[in-house]
Parts: sequence; structure tokens; C-alpha cells
Amino acid sequence: MDDVKNIITTIKKGELKPIYFLMGEEPYFIDQISDYIEENVLREDEKGFNQMVLYGRDVSVDDIVGNAKRFPMMAERQVIIVKEAQDLSRTIEQLTDYAENPQPSTVLVICYKYKKLDKRKKLNKAIARSGVIFESKRLYENQVSSWIQATLKARNYQIAPKASQMLVEFLGTDLGKINNELEKLRLICPEGTNITPEIIEENIGISKDFNNFELRKAIGMRDDLKAHRIINYFSQNPKDNPMVVTVSLLYGFFSQLQQYHALGDKSKANVAKVLKVNPYFVSDYTTAAKNYNMKHVSRAISYLRDADVQSKGVGAANVAQGDLLKELLVKVMR
Repeated sequence: MDDVKNIITTIKKGELKPIYFLMGEEPYFIDQISDYIEENVLREDEKGFNQMVLYGRDVSVDDIVGNAKRFPMMAERQVIIVKEAQDLSRTIEQLTDYAENPQPSTVLVICYKYKKLDKRKKLNKAIARSGVIFESKRLYENQVSSWIQATLKARNYQIAPKASQMLVEFLGTDLGKINNELEKLRLICPEGTNITPEIIEENIGISKDFNNFELRKAIGMRDDLKAHRIINYFSQNPKDNPMVVTVSLLYGFFSQLQQYHALGDKSKANVAKVLKVNPYFVSDYTTAAKNYNMKHVSRAISYLRDADVQSKGVGAANVAQGDLLKELLVKVMR
């Protein structure tokens, strides 16, 4: 995220490079940089003749180079953006000669999603000398909540930790999908709003009471009644609450609980750092550790491994996932 900010900041200052090679597994950051260049480098009256968007499936590397070598018309520079450039992965090294001597009046942006250049090859080295190579890495699940908070803060909004966690558990780590939901909330909520679980429930359709976050908390507190109510809700709404997701999140929780037991320093700050969780949620682990000793945690992890296999149809092909979840809950909490 800091790399994205730094690149955009230098562009704002007018410190443009002739090549921006944007690659990696997280398309959101690639789009963020390329969209900024597309919208801001040229004035509107310059874009007609001097801005071009190409698609990797429709062009060759020679086509890209030919356009990049043109001179701008009645403008200081031209911008060429190549989207879906990963479709050119077999021939992308042919860009090396141009990268070694790029046209200084051209800003060439290559969007190379889900792939990376081989750092040992000449192209990577040539672009590193003349331009910018940006690798867009996927955020880990424990980083997405912080990203949500930072994104909303930049737009003058706040979000409650539980509300942020609800979004992560419902939408996963797809930043593009999450950002779309945040944009919907911005349209609904006035600037300065603190987004609560109730707002998430009303406008995105995620239940604030019946979700994996609440299930995990209920299990940690040994609240048998609440945990079974949530599992019953999941059983009645299997499409919105797939078992494989629930098992994965519970496995992560008990694995973290295992780490918690092994810690010598159980201060809030250290637990948050080691477990990579928001400090707001540390108390959940403190409570759960009192209810589940190390032996119990190890046993729960074993049950969850078995359930993961069953959730994929191995050894339980004719058993409803709701029934498997109920059985798992009894084993974990006994």
C-alpha cells in the first residue's frame, strides 16, 4: 500500500517515468495506479490524440512498441496503457529492446495481472533501470481489515472493528469486491459516518448476529446455546454460509489459540503482534484460552481437519453440511 502511495505521489509531482510495469497477484492495486495515470497525467483536451488504451489479447508487442515510439501531438507527452498484458506472457520479453531505450515523451503502462516477470531476464533489469516495476501482492486476511479502515479513513469515514471483520469474513480478501461494497456504503452514508455492524447488516445483507465471527466468539466463550443457534442458521442458509469457509475460519482461530498458549508474553500488544490480529479482538483469545487448554485445542484442530475433508465430500457424500457442522460443534465444545 505504501508503494502505491509513493508511485502516485511522484506522478502528482510530475516526476513521470517512461515505463510503469505493474504486475502481481492483486489486481486492485494495479488498477489503482493505471487508473490514476489514465485520469490525471494528460488534460482532457490532450487525451483524444495522445492517450491510447490497448488490450493484450488484441495486440502484439510490436504493436505496443510501434505506438510507444510515436511522438505526441500538441502535447508534452502521450500515455499508452496496455491492459490484460498477461495475455502477452509468451512474447513479453520482446519488449526488452524498447525498455533499454524508451521514448522519453511516452508514458507506457503495462498491466500484467496475476503474473510476474522473471527477475533474471533482461526485460526486468531494463525496466528497473529506466522505469518502475511494481509488484502487487495479495493481502493476507489479517491485513485486509486494516486496509478497509485505512481506505475509509482516507475518505473521512470510520468503521467499527466488528463491522470491518464482518466484511472480511463475508467477502474474503478480494479488494475489488470489498471496495465496491465500500463505495455503496459511501453513497448511503454521509461523510464522517462511523460504519457499524448494523449499517453493514442493513445495506450489505450480512447478518450481524449470525456469521462466522459471532460463531467463533460463541465457541471461544463456550456459549453453547448461541453457537448452536448460529449453526442452525447456517444449516438453513447453506449457500450464504458454506461449510468449507466456516471450517477454515475456525481452524485459523484454534491455530492462533495454540500460538497464544505458547506465548510467554501475553500482553495485549504482543498477542496482537504475534497472532496478527486487531488489538480489539485480543480479549476473545484471552477468554478462549481459559476455556480451552492446549490439549483441548490440539484435539479441536484434529476435528477441524477431519471436517475439512468431509466438507469436500470425502467420506460424507450423502450427509448434509448442516449436520456435519452440528456434529463438529459438539465435538469441539465437549
